[in-house]
Amino acid sequence: MSILWVILGLVLLVVGGDFLVKASIALSFKLNISKMVIGMTVVSFATSAPELLVSLQAALNEAPAIAINNVVGSNIANIGLVLGVTALIGPIAVDKSFYKLNWPAMLFFSFVLYYFLVNDNILSSLEGMILFCCLVIFIIVLIKTSKSDSDSSDVSDVLATVANYKILIWLLIGAVALYFGSVWLVDGAKSLAESLGVSDAVITVTVIAIGTSVPELAASIIAAAKQEKALSLGNLIGSNIFNIGSVLGLTSIIKSIPVTDAKILNNDIFWMLGFAAILLVLILIPKVMQISRYKGLLLVICYSLFLYLSFK
Repeated sequence: MSILWVILGLVLLVVGGDFLVKASIALSFKLNISKMVIGMTVVSFATSAPELLVSLQAALNEAPAIAINNVVGSNIANIGLVLGVTALIGPIAVDKSFYKLNWPAMLFFSFVLYYFLVNDNILSSLEGMILFCCLVIFIIVLIKTSKSDSDSSDVSDVLATVANYKILIWLLIGAVALYFGSVWLVDGAKSLAESLGVSDAVITVTVIAIGTSVPELAASIIAAAKQEKALSLGNLIGSNIFNIGSVLGLTSIIKSIPVTDAKILNNDIFWMLGFAAILLVLILIPKVMQISRYKGLLLVICYSLFLYLSFK
């Protein structure tokens, strides 16, 4: 039964997240916000809403391991699974913004999170505020350094003509689906962990992390199969930054998150740091500035090893 709650929770999170993203974009058009700003801020925050609700629900329900590893596992899956599988289908080109801004920022957020957690085994409200403020600074720098021609991409003009009542309905559906999805997912994950005899942290960093990455993985595979450049390395790195800055930042501001499972600091977070660091190495070896198929295979193998060791 616990697996059913996990699956239903994931489904509702995907549905709720989709409605919230569409409603947020449509509302942003109504407020005359540029497409570039919508793509970099509104969409990023909206797509982080499922993870935010899960982490907040977990923290409030005294399941801090789920709150932390929801982000740690998602960041690992974004690079090891999503980027790896997509690169297997077709090589991914890397632009210069990767090593000038995006990658250093991701590594900065990752190490700051590690320091905050290992320092006193808790992510406090003050530390959450620091993470969120750093995210705001990153967004400002990102917008200022972005070229004007980036004001296109995946933000559809169709949503600019959506009626107001539809936006309201989408917001309501998204909010209700995200709420119940987060409740069912957290409850199901705790029950599943008990039935398998493993910790909440293990279930979250593996099963839940993969589940929340499925929509992005599916979209990436379809785009790669059509030979469209719909997935960029920058988008995945941006997602990892938002996961730490907004999801854990905002959650810990509302309620401090203690580290209750030693494996989070002894193992899981080092995998997150390792996947973040190895990206630079992969990009600097031939073919330079490209994630080729064999590099993608290496990422998938490393992710598979991570999954295997997590359950040992």
